[in-house]
Amino acid sequence: MANHFSALKRARQTEKRTARNRANSSQLRTALRSMRESLEKGDKTAASQVYRETVSTLDKATKKGILHENTASRYKSRLSTRLSALK
Repeated sequence: MANHFSALKRARQTEKRTARNRANSSQLRTALRSMRESLEKGDKTAASQVYRETVSTLDKATKKGILHENTASRYKSRLSTRLSALK
């Protein structure tokens, strides 16, 4: 365990940041899971509503540094393709 004051403070900061990053990542995974489930159900109106929420979550994750911008764009592109493929 750290002994210096600055090292103790750094350990506290790391715990807070780790918890925050874990919560944001979990929120992102939940949004993607709900989008995939709505696509499997086949209801286009409900899926389009969930798509908007998922895109918002992806943009927030990009802004917070959870995802790279290109990765988020790739997710959005693939999800929109699957959404438009629904009848």
